[in-house]
Amino acid sequence: MHPAAAYLERIARHDLSDFSPLVVCEQTLGSVNREWRERLLACPSGLFAGHGDKLVCALEGDAAARSRQLGAAAAGWRDAGWLTGWRNEQFAAHGEKGELLFELERAAFRPLGLTSRAIHINGLTRLADGEIRMWVGRRSPEKSYEPNRMDNLVGGGVAAGETLRDACLREGWEEAGIDAARLSALEPVCRLLAERPVARGLHREWLYVHDLWLPEGITPCNQDGEFSEHVLLPFAEVEALLLDGRFMIDAALVAIDCLLRHGHWAGQAAPFVRVFAELREAVAGRVEPADALGV
Repeated sequence: MHPAAAYLERIARHDLSDFSPLVVCEQTLGSVNREWRERLLACPSGLFAGHGDKLVCALEGDAAARSRQLGAAAAGWRDAGWLTGWRNEQFAAHGEKGELLFELERAAFRPLGLTSRAIHINGLTRLADGEIRMWVGRRSPEKSYEPNRMDNLVGGGVAAGETLRDACLREGWEEAGIDAARLSALEPVCRLLAERPVARGLHREWLYVHDLWLPEGITPCNQDGEFSEHVLLPFAEVEALLLDGRFMIDAALVAIDCLLRHGHWAGQAAPFVRVFAELREAVAGRVEPADALGV
């Protein structure tokens, strides 16, 4: 197997047998590890109960009421020292039909294994000789989370109440200094499911992947301190950074997908395609979830 395909398998496939399904609003929305299952069953809120191998969260009322109930419980987890990294940023949880079920503090999504959304933008430049190169960001050494790691041109979570375009415009300017004129018509080419156990629980996120073509002479310029630099690299150098473990995991999934789509592994694509068949979905014609809660 090609080394990059083997790396893709390692970061994309994980054993989740120790996780319990979390049922909310009669839908399986999350997955909870053993530590958090015990915590939630002992939670003073009384919202959680075991039902066979499942964990059931009993919420009442409309989306706003459900948000308040879960928000109060999450604040209790924070105060108990169970939940770190509180962001004061709400993410939205959606049902099977895209309906908004509740909003919840971003830091509480991983303990419950809830599915969040993020936008990722590949920056691509075609040189005069036809070669395609990729813009890669190097995270600031001052960042508390994964300093100096390599990242896509732009990447960030979609907050509750935001559309994908809203997030692209916001993150595109903050992380790369890309103005709205270049981003306003950008559409996702696909979405990838990133799912893996992490220290806080389960990271499960749909990554909405975009390709942004930048002409030669345009250099991204970070605005918010997230990145120390952006560099324009040949695909072979991007692959070398991937194999060296230099990329953040979600960014690696997005970068590998981009290299594959643009023919970098022509003639060797079969093992990549098999893995992405489990992770990749088309987004053309997909109705974006509704996020208008207003709580």
